[in-house]
Amino acid sequence: MSVTGRNWPFSWIGYAYATLVGFVWGSIWSTGKVERIDGLWVFRGMPKWTFKRGGSCIGACYLTRTNDSPLVLRHERIHKAQWRKYGFAMPVLYALAGRDPLNNRFEIEAGLKDGGYIRSPRSTT
Repeated sequence: MSVTGRNWPFSWIGYAYATLVGFVWGSIWSTGKVERIDGLWVFRGMPKWTFKRGGSCIGACYLTRTNDSPLVLRHERIHKAQWRKYGFAMPVLYALAGRDPLNNRFEIEAGLKDGGYIRSPRSTT
């Protein structure tokens, strides 16, 4: 999946600021490996109180404890693109979309399965 449509005017300013904030926050609290994967800065070993759910994407930074599978990182790269598109409006739009990830348009666009919100049915064979 990818984020479609044009970036909002001046969204790059909010994206850059969010990335700076995420990078500083991650640098302060991360106790694990930090690496850049496909343009996404991944900060591992974060204390649970420093992010929501399994991890949080702030601009181009993904903050997590251990939730860093390839599928989750694909999901978070979509959130990175959403930050790039909406800039400073992203946190407000995300909050207005609601707390339930199954109904939140940003989580749906990023992929509920990749984000770990829904699971594939298990095979009974």
